[in-house]
Amino acid sequence: QVQLVESGGGSVQAGGSLKLSCTASRVTYGRYCMGWFRQTPGREREGVAVFNRISSKTYVAESVKGRFTISEDHLKNTLYLQMNSLKPEDTANYYCAADGRIENGGMCALFPDAYNAWGQGTRVTVSS
Repeated sequence: QVQLVESGGGSVQAGGSLKLSCTASRVTYGRYCMGWFRQTPGREREGVAVFNRISSKTYVAESVKGRFTISEDHLKNTLYLQMNSLKPEDTANYYCAADGRIENGGMCALFPDAYNAWGQGTRVTVSS
C-alpha cells in the first residue's frame, strides 16, 4: 500500500501563491501516475493536474491552466503543485493521488477512479 503525506495548504488572498507537496512511501510497478485533485462540499472530486513519472508528461485542467504547475522530485518521490494567481474559486480540500495507471497515449487519467492511493488532504482557502 502506497502511503502519501501532504503539506503546504493554507490561507491566502486572491492573487497569492501556495505550493503543495506530497511524498509517496513507494511506487507500484506499472502504476506511475500521480496527481492532484480537489473537492468542495457537495461536489465531486475533480482532477487538477497529473504527472507521468516515467515520461514526465503532464496534464493540467483548463480551469487552472497557466496558473498551476505540477512537478516532481524523482529521487525524493515527491510531487508538487505550484499554485499562482489564486482565485477564491480555487478554495477546496486538495488531495494528492498516486498509484495511478497510465492511459492510452501515455497520459495519466484526470479522474479519481484511476488512482489507488490518496493523501489525507490539505485545505486551501483563497479570500477575495
